[in-house]
Amino acid sequence: MTTKISIQHVQKTFRIQRNLGHLKEDLQPISALQDINLEVKQGEFMVIVGPSGCGKSTLLDLLAGLTKPSSGQILLDGKAITGPNLDRGIVFQQYALFPWKTTLANVEFGLEAKGVPRKERREKALSFINLVGLSGFENRYPHEISGGMKQRVAIARSLAYDPEVLLMDEPFAALDAQTRETLQSELLRIWEATKKTIIFITHGIEEAVYLGQRVAVMTSRPGRIKKVLDIPFQARRNEDDLRSNPEFVKLRHEVWELLKDEVSKAQEQEKAKTLDSFDPSKSSIKGGVVNG
Repeated sequence: MTTKISIQHVQKTFRIQRNLGHLKEDLQPISALQDINLEVKQGEFMVIVGPSGCGKSTLLDLLAGLTKPSSGQILLDGKAITGPNLDRGIVFQQYALFPWKTTLANVEFGLEAKGVPRKERREKALSFINLVGLSGFENRYPHEISGGMKQRVAIARSLAYDPEVLLMDEPFAALDAQTRETLQSELLRIWEATKKTIIFITHGIEEAVYLGQRVAVMTSRPGRIKKVLDIPFQARRNEDDLRSNPEFVKLRHEVWELLKDEVSKAQEQEKAKTLDSFDPSKSSIKGGVVNG
């Protein structure tokens, strides 16, 4: 398989300032990502898992072109990513739907931005609404459908304008367990039908092993790729209870063994940050500004 995305020695540093009355003081820069190297193949389902605060979402922002690396580069089909583009679709944890638009109008949005004629736009939107299992809900507004349905609309909207890569930032984190498992299976079905390259961010170990062909495990901040694991399951949706499969349990344990020390480090980092915020000598930091 050919390489679709190549992440080469990527680092991301944020400059921090704190307010001192009418003055601002530059503090020590914070390194969010450090020497990230990762290859994603054409049509691959790659999952990136790591502890809270490790830079997973920062990495996805870089892939989307919403921000730029401090050093290193990210290539898509051999060309550097320099900004947002319709060759990449993004699905966030929050549904980010237009509340004044129906399901159909939300899915048509990207097609309209590409200048697709109205008739063709409608036909494509309806086909993707059907693909995500929402036929019959074309004329419903976001407030009239469930959280799981909203996320299906967001996925359909991202797929409808035919991006080459689908970027997903913990898209099922806000859903209840039953809906989450249902949508995980649905996402695998959609991936098999569309053959899209998917990069999926999560902090859920079981979700990572269930969805990914490969799982990249990240360290605590500054985030690095600790290890990339191959996941051998070929027909996840066809197995009655994959999560109880001994090989699945073994892989889940292997990911946890890689992660547990990083989770502890991340918790210590968060604890130190919380204590700093209550330190009277550092209280002015609470009004700080992050420039990314």
